[in-house]
Amino acid sequence: MNTDRQHAHHLLDQLEPRALAAVVRLLEKIVSPEENRETLSNAERLALAEADGWLAHNKPIPHEEILSEFGITVADWENMGRESLSEDPPRRNG
Repeated sequence: MNTDRQHAHHLLDQLEPRALAAVVRLLEKIVSPEENRETLSNAERLALAEADGWLAHNKPIPHEEILSEFGITVADWENMGRESLSEDPPRRNG
C-alpha cells in the first residue's frame, strides 16, 4: 500500500498545474462522493451509476490490457504524460 502511495506522489509531482488541478478535483469527488453529489452534473451522475452497475456484474479491466489494445505499453503511457501538449490544435485534412 505504501508503495502505491509513493508512486502516486511521484506521478503527481510530474503533472503540469492544469492537469494537477483536474486530478485534485477528481480525488475530491472520489474521497467525498456524498459531499460532492450536488456539484455533479446529470451526465456525471449517470456515468457514475453506469460504472457502478457495470462493476457489479463485470470484472475490472486492467489498465495494461486497455493500453495494449491501442498498441501502447504502460511505459509509453507514462512517457506521454510527461510530454507537454502542443499549443496548436492538430490539423485535419479536408
